[in-house]
Amino acid sequence: MTATHDQRPAEATLDFLRSAFPPEWREPALGHEAVAAWEAENGVVLPEPYRTFVAEISNGSSRGPAGDGGLQPLGWLPETWPDLGPRQPGKPFPLQAAWHWEDDEDVDPEDPRIEAAFNNGSVVLGSEDGQSFWLLLTTGPRRGEVWMVADVGAIPAPGNQAWGFEEWVQRWHTGGDWWD
Repeated sequence: MTATHDQRPAEATLDFLRSAFPPEWREPALGHEAVAAWEAENGVVLPEPYRTFVAEISNGSSRGPAGDGGLQPLGWLPETWPDLGPRQPGKPFPLQAAWHWEDDEDVDPEDPRIEAAFNNGSVVLGSEDGQSFWLLLTTGPRRGEVWMVADVGAIPAPGNQAWGFEEWVQRWHTGGDWWD
């Protein structure tokens, strides 16, 4: 692993994340040893505060930011996830800006960057409307940001603004529309 551990999140951040996910909706936290083992197996260090959230608060929640089934446990995939090859969270995420490949006339449907946008440099947080998926980027210059990827393209959420895990949870928790 080439990435170093981020600084532990402020206690106020962790308190907010605890309050956003009531205990009765939380999956058991993994613990730091299990998170470190997952990171070693996948060649990546998870960005904070997600790393501490999964280790200490909850490894997923059936009630949560993603509309279809809540927040996925670390390493899990939604039922509607496309079969585009193996997930590789430690490999570089291929994009630095939004890309609507559906509208790009120069793109072959088999372009390897499309598969890489789904599979490389991220963990899957959950799905929206069946075929759109929230990703937390684990590598590259946009590491720590939440993006949405779908069959038509990939975009930082929302609308090219940089949201990390905490901001994404805040937006869901306050009931705001994702794209306002």
